[in-house]
Amino acid sequence: MATEPPVATTPDGEGHPFATAGFLALTVGSIGVVYGDIGTSPLYAFREAMLAAASGAGGVNQAGVLGVLSLIFWSLIVIVTLKYVLILTQADNRGEGGILALMALAQESFKRATAVIVVIGVAAAALFYGNAIITPALSVLSAVEGLEVTEPVFQPFILPLAVVILFALFVVQSRGTASVGALFGPISGIWFLVLAVAGIVPIVRDPVVLLALNPLYGVRFLLDHETVSLVTLAAVFLAVTGAEALYADLGHFGRRPIQTAWLGFVLPALVLNYFGQGALVLAAPASLNNPFFLLYPDWARLPMVVLATAATVIASQAVITGTYSLSRQAVQLGLLPRLEIRHTSEAHPGQIFVPRVNTLLLIGVLLLVGVFRSSGALAGAYGIAVTGTMTVTALLAFVVIWRAWHWHPIAAAALVLPFLLIDVVFLIANLLKILSGGWVPVLLGGFLMAVMLTWRRGSRILFEKTRRSEVPLGAFIDNLEKNPPPLIEGTAVFLTGDPESTPTALLHSLKHFKVLHEANVIMTVATADAPRVAPRERVVVEPISERFWLVIVRYGFAETPNLTRALALAKKAGLDLELNRTTFFLSRRTLQSSRSSRAATWRNRLFIPLARNADDATSYFRLPTDRVVEIGTQVTV
Repeated sequence: MATEPPVATTPDGEGHPFATAGFLALTVGSIGVVYGDIGTSPLYAFREAMLAAASGAGGVNQAGVLGVLSLIFWSLIVIVTLKYVLILTQADNRGEGGILALMALAQESFKRATAVIVVIGVAAAALFYGNAIITPALSVLSAVEGLEVTEPVFQPFILPLAVVILFALFVVQSRGTASVGALFGPISGIWFLVLAVAGIVPIVRDPVVLLALNPLYGVRFLLDHETVSLVTLAAVFLAVTGAEALYADLGHFGRRPIQTAWLGFVLPALVLNYFGQGALVLAAPASLNNPFFLLYPDWARLPMVVLATAATVIASQAVITGTYSLSRQAVQLGLLPRLEIRHTSEAHPGQIFVPRVNTLLLIGVLLLVGVFRSSGALAGAYGIAVTGTMTVTALLAFVVIWRAWHWHPIAAAALVLPFLLIDVVFLIANLLKILSGGWVPVLLGGFLMAVMLTWRRGSRILFEKTRRSEVPLGAFIDNLEKNPPPLIEGTAVFLTGDPESTPTALLHSLKHFKVLHEANVIMTVATADAPRVAPRERVVVEPISERFWLVIVRYGFAETPNLTRALALAKKAGLDLELNRTTFFLSRRTLQSSRSSRAATWRNRLFIPLARNADDATSYFRLPTDRVVEIGTQVTV
């Protein structure tokens, strides 16, 4: 509904699933959840980059291998380590990370550019959804394809098996991630340990690959192979996809555990595996078809397929749950209509399930698998969404460092500009894949961006239109006191997005029933720019008259409203009411398009169905269904 200025959050990160966990538990947990996506990149990143490099170099050679390894290594250092792990983890919004949290922080610190910041943030959020569809399809396919390396006879079963795994992954989402989450860290820990061990042996046999630690080999490769340099860069970028996850999950694990896990365990394991693949390809160029699985002896390949599949499921799980969180934030920030949000854990408020989003993700993932049919083909669709999100993140980070951290704009630009230039170069490189699958995230992101901006604009037009036709609340109450209608027992709660105007449901209630409850509450739900609101700041009660009270309930954009619990807090604030004697009055609007609409026709055709399919207010606000009365009104937009 309304948007309120930010309020303080609890210092202990109240509401965070892992707020009270120990440092070691948080570090181990972050290995699975935060680094699941980037941890599965060795399955395909080096292979795709080397295939691109070999096509321009006439085959596999030492200069090409060292060049690709150098580009991968320094991408991990500059983009993941410096930009995300060391800098962006400092740009938290009251402990929360992620693109919409960063957008809210930028809005708070630079309100005159709100419209521009919202458009930028919406673009990144839309691209994140595109990435969320591609990641499970690519990760699971790349893991299952290891069966073909183990036994070529399995080749016809790869696609059906991938479909079964993906379908099962999305079906079990409704059960919650609590039990599965307990296995994330240990399984991923084994995964990274196996990555490191497999890479050590080839490196010992051919330590020449360690020369790739010198960035000049990467630069020299790009200068000597101009025709394939951008294509190779696009493939190299696959090695850093998933970096956004560590920022998005900042609120769940905290800065230090995420940094410790990366620097002490994940980064060394990834580097060893990539360099091991490079040494293997130098020794046996034919292994380029699938250097990851060929790192392992014959007897270990089938177990590695199983472990890789488990790792890719974990990586997909992290992206899927991240999409649920992003959707909840988008609803709270007024970028999407109300969605049904189910809490899958009483102990961890952050563990949620969004049925409609889950279904749409499943459909999108299965369509991608059916269309592209292999990880190599699907890799062409990957990258654009992630590079676009990273580019936008850099832009918003500049605003936050400048305005919120109070840096001089030149100093802020000096810090962010190198990362922004690298992101732009990778974005340009990935744009070359538009025709080979890159159109998928672009098309999907464009559509979702239109949806979010349309919902935001349509909601604002609807709010302004209804406000013009409503009666000021103060004048209405004064008139009631002069001409009081008959009173009935109990309390009536009227929900409204504008506390200064008389709720439509109240007007229609008096019109039809011609009575007034002995106690009447005008309730407004406000979304703060903070991710969470402390319980002591949740409810504000203001008496208006003898029979009317104004109640403002504040939630952060990472929280799900629960007005039944809020009423209990209102009682502590001085509003004495009993739930079994309280009736909630809601106004259900039926929208119709108007010829004189301020919005374009296509926007109306999009906005009206979105409004009609929004989750009903009773379930969204957690109201007792047997205490709700809905009054219908018709509005033209």
